[in-house]
Amino acid sequence: MAAFSKSIPHNCYEIGHTWHPSCGVSFVQITGGALEESLKIYIPLYLIAAILRKRKLDYYIHRLLPEILQSASFLTANGALYMAFFCILRKILGKFYSWSPGFGAALPASYVAILIERKSRRGLLTIYMANLVLLFCITAAMYMFFFRCKDGLKGFTFSALRFLVGKEEIPTHSYAPETAYAKVEQKTEKQEEKSRGMNLTALVRKLVDSVCKHGPRHRCCKHYEDNCISYCIKGFIRMFSVGYLIQCCLRIPSTFRHLFTQPSRLLSLFYNKENFQLGAFLGSFVSIYKGTSCFLRWVRNLDDELHAIIAGFLAGVSMMFYKSTTISMYLASKLVETMYFKGIEAGKVPYFPHADTIIYSISTAICFQAAVMEVQTLRPSYWKFLLRLTKGKFAVMNRKVLDVFGTGASKHFQDFIPRLDPRYTTVTPELLTEFS
Repeated sequence: MAAFSKSIPHNCYEIGHTWHPSCGVSFVQITGGALEESLKIYIPLYLIAAILRKRKLDYYIHRLLPEILQSASFLTANGALYMAFFCILRKILGKFYSWSPGFGAALPASYVAILIERKSRRGLLTIYMANLVLLFCITAAMYMFFFRCKDGLKGFTFSALRFLVGKEEIPTHSYAPETAYAKVEQKTEKQEEKSRGMNLTALVRKLVDSVCKHGPRHRCCKHYEDNCISYCIKGFIRMFSVGYLIQCCLRIPSTFRHLFTQPSRLLSLFYNKENFQLGAFLGSFVSIYKGTSCFLRWVRNLDDELHAIIAGFLAGVSMMFYKSTTISMYLASKLVETMYFKGIEAGKVPYFPHADTIIYSISTAICFQAAVMEVQTLRPSYWKFLLRLTKGKFAVMNRKVLDVFGTGASKHFQDFIPRLDPRYTTVTPELLTEFS
C-alpha cells in the first residue's frame, strides 16, 4: 500500500488533464462528453421504464424530459466535478498525495452529484465479493418472496415483476377464482361464435386453445386459460420476445450510425448473440419460476408465499445466459435498500439520515481511486464505462509519474507518455518519466 505521506510536486496538467493545460477548458470538455454519454444512457432507460409502467400521455409531455435531464445532470456532474475537485485539491495542497488524485477528488464530487439525482433513485451501493450467478439467485429468491407477500413490494419494482411473471403469480386478486373462470368461459364462447365460418387461422387458434386448456392444471393455479405446461411455454416465448426486442432497440443508434458506410451491419441488428442472450435470460427466468411454482403447488397441494423463494432461486440460474454485473448489482443493492426500509418500518433497524448518499460517495470514491492508481483491480466493464463517460480522457492521465506511490499505476499504460507543453509544467518534461 502506498504511503499516505509521500507526495509529488507535479501540477494537475502534468498528471490529470494532459490533453490541455487549462483547468477550465478541460472541465468544459469533460462536461460536454459526459453530458452526451449520459443522455445516451438515460433516454432509452426512462423510455423503457415508462412503457413498462404504462405511463399516460401526461407523463410523456410534462415529466419525462425533466426526469431524464435530472438523471443525466447527476451523471454528468459526477464526471465533471471529479475533474474540478482534482484541480482544486492540487491548488489547495500544493502537491499530489497517493489518495488525492483518486479518492480525494472523487469523494466530494460524488457527494455533490448524488444530491442532484432524484431521491427515489438513490440506491444503497455496497462493495461485494461474491459469485455473480449465486448473487443473482439469492437476490431473485428474496425479490420473488417479497413479490408474493402482501404489501411486500410497491411501485415500479412490483409493476416490473408483475409484467415479468404475470398477475397469475400474485396470491391475492381483486376477484374470486370462480368469477375469473366464468369470465374466461364467457370469453371463449364469444370467440367461438366469432370464429364460426372463419378460415384456417381460426381452426388453428381453436386447436391451440383446446390443447392449452385441456392439460393438467392444479386447483391452486390461477392460470385459468392454460394448463401448467403451456403456461410455462407461453411465458418463455413472451419474455424471450421482449428481451430480444429490447436488445434490438438498444442497438439501433449504433447500427444506424454506420448504416451508410457499412450497410452489412444492419443484419447484426437482428442477428446478434446479445439479442438472443437477453431473450434466453428473461425467457428462462420466467419459465423456470412458473414451472417450479406449479410443481410445488402439485407436490404440496397448496399455494404458499414460501414457494417463491425456491422458485426465484432456481430461476436465478438463468443469469448464466446473460452475465450482467450491472443487473445483478443493481438488483442486489435495491434489495438491501428494500429490506433496510422494511426494518425501519418494523422498528428493528435504526434510521441513518443520508445513508444512501454517504455510501454512494464512498463507494464511488474507492472505484475512482482504483481507476487512477490500480486500473488492473477494476472491473473491465466499469473501466469501459469511465472511458465512455470521459470520451477516453481517463486513459491519458500521466500514470507513469504515479508509479512512485508503488501501486503499479502505469501497468497497463507502459507505452503512453503525454506530450506536455514545458511552459505549463513544474517539472522538466524530460524528468517526468524518470521521477519515480
